[in-house]
Amino acid sequence: MHNYYLFLFQILWASAVMAQTLPEPRELASASGPTVSETVIGVGRLFLGKPYVPHTLDKSDTEQLVVNVGEFDCTTFVETAMALTLAWHEVADKKNGPQIETLFRKQLTRIRYRNGQIDGYASRLHYFSEWLRDNERKGILQDVTSLLTGHVRVSKPLSYMTAKTHKYPALQNPAVYKQIAQIETALSQERFAFVPKKNLRQAENNLRDGDIIMLTASRPGLDMKHCGFAVWQNGRVHLLHASSDLGRVVLTSQPLTEYVLANRWLSGIRVARFKPAGSPLTASAE
Repeated sequence: MHNYYLFLFQILWASAVMAQTLPEPRELASASGPTVSETVIGVGRLFLGKPYVPHTLDKSDTEQLVVNVGEFDCTTFVETAMALTLAWHEVADKKNGPQIETLFRKQLTRIRYRNGQIDGYASRLHYFSEWLRDNERKGILQDVTSLLTGHVRVSKPLSYMTAKTHKYPALQNPAVYKQIAQIETALSQERFAFVPKKNLRQAENNLRDGDIIMLTASRPGLDMKHCGFAVWQNGRVHLLHASSDLGRVVLTSQPLTEYVLANRWLSGIRVARFKPAGSPLTASAE
């Protein structure tokens, strides 16, 4: 019996280690393209079939960087593919796996946390509205929604996290609850561009491979419900994403427009694009 439990522990440990193992440099080289936007699609495709698992960032009482390339929710999939892509384009020695991993962790921290700094639960960019704004300010992304045909400008009161504290155990701490409430109040006052689902077909031609598609929520109190990457295929835009419905990372079989129209929980999209190094921002969510 002792040997059985030892064997089981070894299997579980091996699985945990595998979940943390990044793609090999040769895999990244095969997936990469000349631009960041092309590379992020190739990197994202490396994870096709990986299981959808929610709440992987909330398994510790102490906020810390979680690296898990074995299972994803929609946000961790996007962040992981972005961080790997940025690390690949930054590293000088494309065969140096440890250096790639170091840069990947740096980029993941930079993307996931406000100002790139881990400082407790509330420092993580929980609301995608702030995630987009913060990563635009860092010079990583550009909010291009206002450049899309059919966009409108709106504001939306946000309260989902503080109204659903049973989904966010960390908010049982009054100090954390207060921090999140202050973030919600600030975001609620901001106007932003989005494309309503009824206008999405006409905006589709404005989208590019590798654009980050943030699917806006129809329910009150919540800004974005889902996210993924735009991929042109057979003359239409599809979504590369971690799907909760299908339970794995997939490329949608139907085009993005039809995907959004068929989902009553989605109201439209916002779009971010990788900002070319050294280029000024030309659009803003402000």
